[in-house]
Amino acid sequence: MSDADQHPQPGGHGAAGASQDGHSGGDPVATLLVLGASGDLASRLLLPGLARLLVSGRSEDATHGHGSSLQLVGAGAEDWDDAHWREVVTEAFSDHGADPAEDDGAARAVRDGSRYAKVDVTDPDALLDLLHSCTAPVAAYFALPPAITAKACEGLVGRDLPESTRLVMEKPFGSDEASAHHLNEVVARLVPEQHVHRVDHFLGTSTVLGTLGVRFANRLFEPTWNAAHVERVDVFYDEDLALEGRARYYDHAGALVDMIQSHLLQVLSVLTMDAPSSLDEREFRDRKAQLLRATRLAGPPAEASRRARYTAGRIGDRDLPDYTFEDGVDPARQTETLAEVVLHVDTWRWAGVPFRLRSGKALGRARKEAVITYKPVPHLMTGLKGNPAPTRLRLGFKPDTVNLDLTVNAEGDPFDLEEATLTAQLADSRLPAYGEVLAGVLDGDPLLSVRGDTAEDCWRILAPVIAAWKADEVPLETYAAGSDGPEPTEWFPAV
Repeated sequence: MSDADQHPQPGGHGAAGASQDGHSGGDPVATLLVLGASGDLASRLLLPGLARLLVSGRSEDATHGHGSSLQLVGAGAEDWDDAHWREVVTEAFSDHGADPAEDDGAARAVRDGSRYAKVDVTDPDALLDLLHSCTAPVAAYFALPPAITAKACEGLVGRDLPESTRLVMEKPFGSDEASAHHLNEVVARLVPEQHVHRVDHFLGTSTVLGTLGVRFANRLFEPTWNAAHVERVDVFYDEDLALEGRARYYDHAGALVDMIQSHLLQVLSVLTMDAPSSLDEREFRDRKAQLLRATRLAGPPAEASRRARYTAGRIGDRDLPDYTFEDGVDPARQTETLAEVVLHVDTWRWAGVPFRLRSGKALGRARKEAVITYKPVPHLMTGLKGNPAPTRLRLGFKPDTVNLDLTVNAEGDPFDLEEATLTAQLADSRLPAYGEVLAGVLDGDPLLSVRGDTAEDCWRILAPVIAAWKADEVPLETYAAGSDGPEPTEWFPAV
C-alpha cells in the first residue's frame, strides 16, 4: 500500500497529508532539476531567486547546513552543453540575483557544479533516466507550459521515481475544474501531496505574508475584521505595463485566468481566512481551503463580472497601440486585458460583504493594494460640519505599506471634518518572491504552495464567469490605454 493510500489528504484526492503536528517533515532537497531551463521563467525569475536564496543564508536552513552542496541541473530540448548552461546561470546570478560581495561561496559552488542535460520531458524513459541521474531527493521544477507539465507527469505514472521526489509546477493548474481534478489524480499517483509544490509566487511575497501580522497581531483590527464592521473589500492589481511581448501566453489566458483565478484568489484567502492555530502548512492551508470552499460569485455573471480591453493611448512618454494590433494577438479570441469579479464568502464572519477582485493592464497608474472599507458610524453628532470620509485600511503590494484613512477634525476649525492618512512601511523580505518559494521547496515545506483541493476550488469559483464570457453573455468593454479603466458602476464603484 502506498503512502497516498495510507494517509489521504483532507479535501484532496488520495495524496498523503501532513503529519499530525502539521509539519511536512522529509529530507531536504539535494538536487534542483529545472525542466525548461532555456525559458524566460528560469532565467528571469527562478535562477535569480535561487541566487538570492543562496547568498542570504536561508539555504543553510533548507539543506541542513550544506547549502553549497545543492546540485543544480538544467534540462531542456535545446542542444546545450554544460559550459553554455553555466554561462546562463552566471548571467542570471550576477546580473539579476545576488550581490557577489554577499556570496560566501554557496552561490559560486552551485553555479560551478551545475550541469545540463538535453531531454524531451514528454518521453517517460528519458525523463525517468534524468531523474535517476540526479542525487536524491530531487525537486523537479517544471518551468514549462502547463499542458507539457501534465503530459510529462502522466508519462511517469506507474514508474519508480527517486525516493522523496518533489514535483514543482507553475500555474495555471489545469484549464478548468475537471482538468485540475484529473491532474491532481495523476500527481497523487506519483508522490504524496506534501511533496507537491504548486507555485503561486504571490504567496511568496512579503506583503501577502505581512498581512498576517497586521490582521492577527493587532487588537484594533482583529475584532473588527468581519461583516459587522466591514462594508466591502477590494483587491486591485492594476498595471501600467501593456502586453510587453507576452502575446503567446497572455492572448490565450487573459486577465481573468492570468491574475484572478490564481493570484488574487490566493490573496483573498489570506485576507479573509480565520486564524490558524499555528503557522504551519497544515493549519495555514486548511484555513485557506475552508475559506475558498465558501466562496462564490455574488450574482449572475452579467452583473457580478466585467471584462474590458485597452485601445490605443499613452502612458507617460509611451504611445501604446490598440491591444488588437499588438504583435501576436488574434482579435477573434476576444481576450480581455482587464477583469473584475464580485464574490461573496458564505461564512458567519463575512456573510453579505462584497469582495471585488480586479486586475488590468495598460492603466494610467499602477495600483496594487487590498482596500478594506469599514461601515460608517451609526450616528454623527450635530454640530460637526461635513460628512466623514470612509474609514479605509489599505494594504499596499510593492511598495509594502499600510495606510489607514481616518476622519479627523480640520486644522483651523475643530467643528469641520477632513481626511487624514496614517502610513507605515512594512518590512520587506531580503528574498524575492521566487526566493521564498524555493526556500520552501528545498526545505520540503509546502506552506507557500497551493494544495490540490484549493487549486480545484479556484476554478470552480470562476466557472460561471468563464462560461458566460465564452458565450458572449457579458459585453467586452473598452478603455483607453493610460486611463483609469472602464467607468465605475454600482457593482464596480470607484474606491
